[in-house]
Amino acid sequence: MAGVTDAELKAMSQEERVDALGMTSEQLSGRSLFIEFSPDEEERLTYPWAPDVDFNKRMEIDSDDMTSSELNTKVRDLMAEGYGSIVIKNPRGKHSLGVGILSKLNLIFEGSLGYFAGGLIDGANIRINGRVGWSCGENMMSGSIVIEKNAGSTFGAAIRGGDLVCRGSVGSRTGIDMKGGTIIVGGDTGALSGFMMQRGRMIVCGNAGKDLGDSMYDGVIYIGGEIRSLGVDAVTAELTDLEKPWLTRKLTQYELLPDQGVGHFTKVVAGKQLWNYDNLEPTEKKLIL
Repeated sequence: MAGVTDAELKAMSQEERVDALGMTSEQLSGRSLFIEFSPDEEERLTYPWAPDVDFNKRMEIDSDDMTSSELNTKVRDLMAEGYGSIVIKNPRGKHSLGVGILSKLNLIFEGSLGYFAGGLIDGANIRINGRVGWSCGENMMSGSIVIEKNAGSTFGAAIRGGDLVCRGSVGSRTGIDMKGGTIIVGGDTGALSGFMMQRGRMIVCGNAGKDLGDSMYDGVIYIGGEIRSLGVDAVTAELTDLEKPWLTRKLTQYELLPDQGVGHFTKVVAGKQLWNYDNLEPTEKKLIL
């Protein structure tokens, strides 16, 4: 810490070191872990260095002979020039495309992508007119990603916000370590989906593989088809009248609403027995819940 030497820190008490290093020992009791944002406070919803793009300003890129690094750099250069709608042609299954975009952008891929597509985005809207490999949308924070066909395993790993949508089926471990946002799957999902899920919502219109929701802390999973088996501490719950309209709106938004509606969906939540919640101190409960 600037202005404080190691020798001075050693001479301080624990409370003095906490204050000098800019930390806090304040308890979380009675406080929310969520930060509430106002739509009117635009400066808090965008990064100060984010480019000012115009969605009506459009550019197409033929990426046939470009590497992933060259293509991602080209997208950023176009954003710096104000382009808000970018179409990528001939992506040829390249890996790690459309990653780390931290501002608004309409990005369309005309073809299939490899793994790690759209990771770490915050505000971009991405459409993939093809398939994707594993770990699509990993750690995305806001925005949306829509895949027109199938996706690989670990779809939406550690997602924190936004909508991650696959119109087809996905592989195993969908939503592993999910921390927020919404994952929507039009087809089936594989084994261990929702593993160690912490928050957020997952909607699967088709079937779910074995060990669904294994070791989940919190969050909700909705399954429209059959569940092969539930994981450790995952239990079914009643679908409430408040959830049905939300499910209907969300699936209608992406044209995935089943003909029979949403009344047949099975709701899966954490049983909250695995981690001995009742034996935790109040502040520990606040951190976990």
